[in-house]
This record gives sequence, C-alpha cells and structure tokens, in this order.
Amino acid sequence: MTDPGDLAVTLVDGYVDEPAHFGVPPYVSTYPRYVAGALVDVGVPPANVTYHTIDALREERGRWADVDDADLLVYLGGMTVPGRYVGGTPAEPEEVREIAWTASGTTVMGGPIRFGVGEENAGAIETERDDLDFDYVAGGDVEAAIHDLVANGLEGFNRRYRTVEEGSRWARKGAFVVEQHPNFPEYLIAELETSRGCAYRCSFCTEPMYGDPTFRSPDSVVSEVAALYDRGVRHFRIGRQADILAYGGDGEAPNPDALRDLYTGIREVAPELGTLHLDNMNPVTITEYPEASREAIGIIATYNTPGDTAAFGVESADPVVQAENNLLVTADEALEAIRIVNEVGGWRPGEEPADAPTTGPDASRRLPKLLPGINLVHGLAGEREETFEHNRRFLERILEADLLVRRINIRQVMAFEGTEMAETGAQLAADHKGQFKQYKRAVREEIDNPMLQRVAPVGTILEDVHLEYHDSGTTFGRQLGTYPLLVGIPGERDLGRVIDVAITDHGYRSVSGVPYPLSVETATMDELTAIPGIGSGTAGDVIVGRPYDSLSAVPGADALAPFVAD
Repeated sequence: MTDPGDLAVTLVDGYVDEPAHFGVPPYVSTYPRYVAGALVDVGVPPANVTYHTIDALREERGRWADVDDADLLVYLGGMTVPGRYVGGTPAEPEEVREIAWTASGTTVMGGPIRFGVGEENAGAIETERDDLDFDYVAGGDVEAAIHDLVANGLEGFNRRYRTVEEGSRWARKGAFVVEQHPNFPEYLIAELETSRGCAYRCSFCTEPMYGDPTFRSPDSVVSEVAALYDRGVRHFRIGRQADILAYGGDGEAPNPDALRDLYTGIREVAPELGTLHLDNMNPVTITEYPEASREAIGIIATYNTPGDTAAFGVESADPVVQAENNLLVTADEALEAIRIVNEVGGWRPGEEPADAPTTGPDASRRLPKLLPGINLVHGLAGEREETFEHNRRFLERILEADLLVRRINIRQVMAFEGTEMAETGAQLAADHKGQFKQYKRAVREEIDNPMLQRVAPVGTILEDVHLEYHDSGTTFGRQLGTYPLLVGIPGERDLGRVIDVAITDHGYRSVSGVPYPLSVETATMDELTAIPGIGSGTAGDVIVGRPYDSLSAVPGADALAPFVAD
C-alpha cells in the first residue's frame, strides 16, 4: 500500500475552455486547485504537490524532470469550445501524449479532455475519445478520481462525481497551489464555481453531461475566496456555472437573496479585490422571470467591478436552427433580455446606487458595470444560407435600438460524443466555412467597430492594464476580467508593468490608447499624435515649446485635456 505522505505528485495544466468554465492564463481554472485539495485531503503533504502549466514546460525543458520523477502525474485540460488566446496556448494532443510518454510513474488524464480530442483546438472539427497513452482517464471528476486512486494505493478508482461538500472542501484546501502558477500573484484571475450542470439541453453543449444544476452555498464559495485571498489572489471571476441568475434556486428561476449573500460575502472577505466579474447568464431566465432577474442583475452590478460581461448563449437568430437544436430564445426575446441588462446594469461608475462600493476620480469615464455579450454558433443542425442573414439582422437590430453589448463571439461548432451534435457532426460547419468567414468579417466591420465606440468612447479610462507583448513597435496589454479589451499603446514598454490607459481609437475588437494621465512634458511624438485632434504639426509644437506653466499654454490644449494630468 503506497503511503500518501510519501507520494510526489505533479500536476500539468494544459488549460480548459468549456461552455461554463475557463482556465487559459491569466485565468486559473478550478481543476488544479480542486485536485490539489483532494490530494491534501487524502494525506499528500502540500509540499509534495508540484504544479506546472503547459507553457511553463515549453519554456523550460528542465521542468520536465518533475513530469518524469513524479510517482503520480496528473494532466488537466481540454477544449470543448474553440477560441483564440493571448495569455497562453492550450496543449495540443501530441504534447499531451508526450507528457504520458515522459512520466515514469502512474499517469491520469482528466478534465473536459475526457469528452473528446480533435486534430487541433479549433472549430468545425469532429472529436473522438482518446486516452493519449495515459494509464487512466478520469471518466467522471478528475479530483474525485485522484482522491480515490491515492486512497486505494494507486490501485485504481471507480468513475464518479464529487459531492458538493467534497468540492467545497477541496476548493479551500487546494488554494495553495495557485502560488506555483507563473502569473501569480499580480496577473492571475481565479475562476470560481457556483454550480455545475444545466436545466436545458441545447444540442451541441457538453454542460448537460454534468446533469441538472447542483449549487454550492454562498458560504462555501465565500470561504474559497477567503482562502485564495489569504494566499494573495486579488482577482476573481464567478464563471463556473451555466446561468448566474439561476444560482441558489431551482435551476431555472432567479434567487436574488442567494446572489446578494454571495456578492456581499465575497466583498467582505476580499475587501481589496481588484476584479469581481462573472460569465454566463441565460437570456431565457430574463424573459421568463423579468422582475426577479432585474433584482438579481441590480445586485450583481452593485457589487461587481467595471467592465463585467454576462455572456448570453443566443447561439442563433434563425428560427429553423432554434427549433432543431433546442435553443431557448427567439431573436425578439434575446433583444428584450439585452435591453433589460442595459437598463439595470449598463451604468458607469459615478452613477452607482448608494450602497455600491465607492469609486475614484474620473469614475464616469470607466467602462459600464455590466453589459451582455452575445454568443453565436454556426454549423448547427438546420443551418442554411438564410441563417447568416438572420444572425446579421439580429445584430443590426441591437445597434439600431441604441443598446450596448460588450462583445460578440462568433464561432463554429465542435461536435462531441454524447451530444445531439454528434449525429450532425461538423460537416455543415465545414460546408459553410467560406460563407462563415465572409459573414464574420462583415460583422466585425459593420457591427463590432461602431459598438466598441459606444461601449468605450474616446477618453474612456482602462485601469490596471497589464502589458503583455510587443508587435511592430506597439505594446499590447489587457485588464484582468471577463473578455477584456486588448489595447495597443505606442512604443515598446517594459512588459509585466501595470498602467492606466485612456482610449484614443477603435479597431474591430481592440482599441488604441495612451498612458493615463499623459504628461505634456515627457510625451513622445507617437503618443501625442495618437490623440484625436493632434496632428504631427501640433505634436511637434508641443515638444518644442516645453516646459509649460499650465495646460492652457500647451498647443492643442482642448484636445489634450482628457488625456493629461491637471
């Protein structure tokens, strides 16, 4: 019998992207934290648990020794929705297989990778289940599998799901592992789970494979936040649930009291948090329970931090596709849900209710507190040429109604065994790929750009932008949060720094900006000419005329005023 106290365990995080769970840096998912907690719960000392991300293994081959030397190697990963990522690159299947080949000890693979593996992490592909040469694949919860495997002396385990009580306990006990994440502590946001499963059965979604919704109590989530906060985490997203409005209820109707307990509890144990965002919000809940939803949305917008996004799974505005894929809202209903979130949550700091946390100067120039995001999926059963026009017209109606959405996510479906889409596969998506690309480009040009100008007008201040990479003489960075704006800043600046930025221009899904506040005494030519109304001639005059006694003496003072210090 292997003594848990003697085990050396290595966790490798290949990252996850699920319909209701995200874990690509700067996010850390629940999986490594819960597995670490399960290990400690069964008797493995925290000092014996080593954690690496796949990017850390790529960057330093010497870290592979931890894979080779471990008595137990646990791989955590899987992408069940396609995406494009800035902060990290998810593991490809052959990299995962190399981990299994390198490890000398017992190997276990878990997470959403159990649903299937494709040739690459992309849309319009079909997947199949594959053990990728691991000794074990956790068919249920990987944290439960690891707990039971270690308890059984590495002699196997039965497929099962953890209980709510186990998950809450392991969440607290596993908080320590975040300290080994490469982004810790400044540029790390912890994904929080409030529930799993879904009351509905959309054709393509893997979330119903977890069953009907089960909810953690507000106290259990708050205690996990307290444990992470004590370890140094300051950024949180309540993202692991199919519908935040259904939290603490019967799986469909809102429970505003539970949400109030959750949000006020988090604010109490994490008083200096930097980010509190969410992810999924089901528009059908808003249309079915409008008054309770308004109350719940108001609570969220009171206690969150600016720039929050509630992702709406609209999926398609085509009534034929809606009928064939068990989709929940019509285009008209989705539009009404968007309107309600705008009315209740779309205010900017400085306009807040009396009981909201206070904000600093220039508050009204921040992003709105809470806006919807729109998810559209292509390649679903019943898709036809008219589908693209239905979706495009739906997005145009949002603009015409003067409503705001934070972002529009358009993707092609991935087909997984166990979902209804397994019968359709990815053939429709492949057949329509050319039309899909044209339509997506049109949406970016005709919808995304004007919408972004409304959401984040020139002069909007993005606080705490983390500088991530350089490209063609520009430094790019993002805030921590749900679907953060990518902002380009003139010049190559030291990466890893955190600065405030004022927006100067808009792309399709990104913005340009300058450091805020900008000093007229030190601003570069590129920074000055980035400001609307300041051409190269005026910028040259500003530089030649330094120093200045007051802003009023600076050439182009009116145009510069929103971007410089008093």
